[in-house]
Amino acid sequence: MRRVAHATVPGRTDHVVVVGAGLSGLSTALHLLGAGRAVTVLEREPHPGGRTGRLDVDGFRIDTGPTVMTMPELVDDALAAVGSSLAERLELTKLDPAYHARFADGSTLDVHTDPEAMETEIRRLAGPQEALGYRRLRAWLTELYQAEFDRFVASNFDSPLDLLHPSLAKVAALGAFGRLDNAIGRFVRDERVRRVFSFQALYAGLPPQQALAAYAVIPYMDTIRGVYAVRGGLRQLPQALADAATEAGAKFRYDTTVAGLERAGSRVTAVRTAAGERIPCDAVVLTTDLPVSYRLLGRAPRRPVGLRWSPSAVVLHLASDRRAENFPHHTISFGAAWRGTFREIIRDGRLMSDPSLLVTTPTGVDPALAPAGRHLHYVLAPCPNLQAGPLDWARLTPAYVDELRDVLAARGLPAADGELLHVTTPLDWAAQGHAAGTPFSAAHTFAQTGPFRPRNLVRGTENAVLAGSGTTPGVGIPTTLVSGRLAAARITGR
Repeated sequence: MRRVAHATVPGRTDHVVVVGAGLSGLSTALHLLGAGRAVTVLEREPHPGGRTGRLDVDGFRIDTGPTVMTMPELVDDALAAVGSSLAERLELTKLDPAYHARFADGSTLDVHTDPEAMETEIRRLAGPQEALGYRRLRAWLTELYQAEFDRFVASNFDSPLDLLHPSLAKVAALGAFGRLDNAIGRFVRDERVRRVFSFQALYAGLPPQQALAAYAVIPYMDTIRGVYAVRGGLRQLPQALADAATEAGAKFRYDTTVAGLERAGSRVTAVRTAAGERIPCDAVVLTTDLPVSYRLLGRAPRRPVGLRWSPSAVVLHLASDRRAENFPHHTISFGAAWRGTFREIIRDGRLMSDPSLLVTTPTGVDPALAPAGRHLHYVLAPCPNLQAGPLDWARLTPAYVDELRDVLAARGLPAADGELLHVTTPLDWAAQGHAAGTPFSAAHTFAQTGPFRPRNLVRGTENAVLAGSGTTPGVGIPTTLVSGRLAAARITGR
């Protein structure tokens, strides 16, 4: 089949400056290095990572960003660009179960990636018909991923016409343009089972009832391909990518904030730092949040409707004493008011009245992340972004932390009375430069998906490319790694 030729940066591209050493910037750098470009990476923090942040408190090694890692082969792909590999640089543990789900009625479900184990678990919870439905659901998720990922997720788009491809008919026939909850419901009817395969819509910034079924590729990654823990914490992932890029010749400048871009006509000729330094370049890749990137470029694309941002999150980092029991790595605690939760945080701009929470305890797999005899817990509570709900977080935070602790205690979840090490609210995300105070960037509505998502080329600047969560293909570790590869392809033509 003929390969589509996508637009690329014209002219000389020998030296590329990448602004931001998050996962998308690191992926970009590795793919550029593999194509023979000289690369300089500018990062305002003293270490790589971006949203995959790190914090050390009293011997606790805290990951402040994502805790769920899937699709490690995409990491391997980025490292392979410079002749390295994931096996050389990271130690991964595949989690079994991937998640431990708890429901308001007291029932539980362990999410296994092994089909026999998962079928047995669903039969225990919901009966034989649901177990059979799971098998059919698994086959559909796999078929959808195979039809969709390479052509419609991991691909650059120049216009909506790029959707007109023979694969589109199969993707449409699989129901990708329907709603996620309805699509899952064709196979399994038990509300608890449906939640396990649709809660991932929150990553896309939408309720499962509104998210496109195309986003079933996310539960495919979680529940079929598997979830992994990284020895030393997820902070080791960006560090490994940065080390590989450094060894391949990239120059990293940490503690360096970009203040502006110099232009000659339609080309960026240099990047200026806040310290007054001028760094010449032949092309630039901006991985900053969209409003920051557009401000640096001095222009933003015209859209009929303004961007809609995903919900935000409050994150508590708690410590507890290590007891005889070993907590699951990832626990999803669902409140009874599941549908109402999305209405509250997305439409009404209110805090959850019946919270659904993600609790991660990485020290079960990697005790070295905490002092001896201690556990580290990460509690994520979805909440409105600052645009949907401009709440007074400076006043609300202490009371809301207490409220979340009460929920943890009532549900028997870990660290309800543990030591509070750190808390992050939408105000903190906003202070880090994330639009609307959300680390999840632009929501994946239909008008912000695929060719309709903010493009990684910006009209009026011929040698600037965007990468990261806000552009193609979207939010999450796998997609930001792909984003870097796509940004590099805009420069190298590969």
